[in-house]
Amino acid sequence: MRIGLLTEGGYPYVGGDAGLWCDRLVRGLEQHEFDLYALSRGREQETDGLVPLPPQVTRVRTAPLWTAPDDGVVYGRRPRRRFAECYGELATVLCAGADPVPGACSAELADRFGNALYGLAALARAEGGLGGALRSDTAVRALERACRAPGAPRTAREARVPDLLAVAAHLERALRPLSLDWYDDDTLGAADLCHATAGGPAALPGLLARHFADVPLLVTEYGVRLRSHYLALGPDTAAPAVRALVASFHSRLAAEVYRRAEILTPGNAHARRWQERCGAERGRIRTVHPGMDAARFSEVGESPDRSEPGTLVWVGRVEPAKDLVSLLHAFAEVRRAEPAARLRIVGSPGGHEGTAYLGHCRALAAQLFPDEADGPHTEGDNPVSFTEIGGPEAPTLPEAYAGGAVVVRSSVVEGFPVALVEAMFCGRATVSTDAGAVVEVIGGTGLVVPPRNPRALAEACVALLRDPERRARLGAAARARALELFTVEQNIAAFHGIYLEIVSHCPVRRVVLDATGEPLPFAAPAESRLPGHWPDPAARPLPRAVPSWVTGTPVRATVPAVLGEGAR
Repeated sequence: MRIGLLTEGGYPYVGGDAGLWCDRLVRGLEQHEFDLYALSRGREQETDGLVPLPPQVTRVRTAPLWTAPDDGVVYGRRPRRRFAECYGELATVLCAGADPVPGACSAELADRFGNALYGLAALARAEGGLGGALRSDTAVRALERACRAPGAPRTAREARVPDLLAVAAHLERALRPLSLDWYDDDTLGAADLCHATAGGPAALPGLLARHFADVPLLVTEYGVRLRSHYLALGPDTAAPAVRALVASFHSRLAAEVYRRAEILTPGNAHARRWQERCGAERGRIRTVHPGMDAARFSEVGESPDRSEPGTLVWVGRVEPAKDLVSLLHAFAEVRRAEPAARLRIVGSPGGHEGTAYLGHCRALAAQLFPDEADGPHTEGDNPVSFTEIGGPEAPTLPEAYAGGAVVVRSSVVEGFPVALVEAMFCGRATVSTDAGAVVEVIGGTGLVVPPRNPRALAEACVALLRDPERRARLGAAARARALELFTVEQNIAAFHGIYLEIVSHCPVRRVVLDATGEPLPFAAPAESRLPGHWPDPAARPLPRAVPSWVTGTPVRATVPAVLGEGAR
């Protein structure tokens, strides 16, 4: 079958997010054709280029989200009136969604949002791009009328002109996919299935392909985009009216995506709960854990334990969400119970904020252990060390895990804990804080403590350091669980089955006609895209038990011609 793979800021760009699992998916499902439709987030990303693509990728279309192309389209009177109607309806629904009163997210409002969204898309398809209209005074006035209308919530009524301009600019950026030329019969309309690799803008082209061409939509969310928008719209980022209206738009868009998708595949139970709270039906949700390469950790996981006794290891990207401050305070408690214990922090800082945080953690370590400060000229043994992958203590990532008797995670915010799964592949016992999908991933193969609780974290670490047999049992169970649930193979197999399930419920929409103009039933089944040798239908006689309505049509409509040689 032909898959339209939709990405935002990710695959197939070299520096894209979540590009690794997309590449593994495409390469693992080589029996299908993939058309890539990628939205880029910046000029640098487009300049860096694309990763090498396998032969099953037959087409790559890209479009920028970071800039508004000047399409030069100027609407006439009727298109302007139609735009004002659709945009005004969209703004009215967003104002209703800005009211936190329960019941505001009704089915009627969801239908009105969808109608306004698809109305704008139809206008862009018929008249040209929406860029100029979305940046026009008409859009700002429509927002102002909706905010000043009787019954509008107080938060919306308080919006001033700068707030309205900020909301209009945000909507213009978010709605740029409506103006793309991706929805004709020779682009996404020709796909058997659209697979959006994230919610939000990445799923918007899939919504339009479903609306215009009835192409079924599959949405995968390994990180909930709606949650990311909520976190980005903090009190210090914008005025209350702007935050309320923008949050209303993204929640409405997420609800529309969840309502129209054939199947949703969250990466963990945490993302699944978000989808259900936004109206997704439980019967259409399939949890598919991210697939990770277990082979690179097999040598450590299958070898005898050669870890350094009493050593705790933390591996990851250094940033405030990882809460290394609590880990350092917990390790001070560990040292009082186990004076020979050591803590090794392996990781590089994430951006300027991570660099500053790393410096703060180094200063705290020096303060907590003043007689054993970490530095190049320190005499004696240092209980806390900071290093990166490639250093003498951690030449490779597997060896970083191999050197620790216990692997520790202290995060307060976590999505899918990749580093925790890597430790499980290595057969290491773990102590983690209850954040994100940690409990779901670890199961019963490690110790889990509340976040921001150094005492509980220290007690769990001491318990494992003093019990080597328990560490060995937990490490073996963790490796077995990771190999069963979190490998690339299980991820590819899960999506292969979901693809077939969707297509079985959503038959091919293309109509093939014979020489007389009559339709040919079963002439273009989805399975005809599978590679292999297909016999010439004209060389085979009609079977005896052929209904009268088939008589006179080419033999390609018969069952043997549809199934092919390998199916008989």
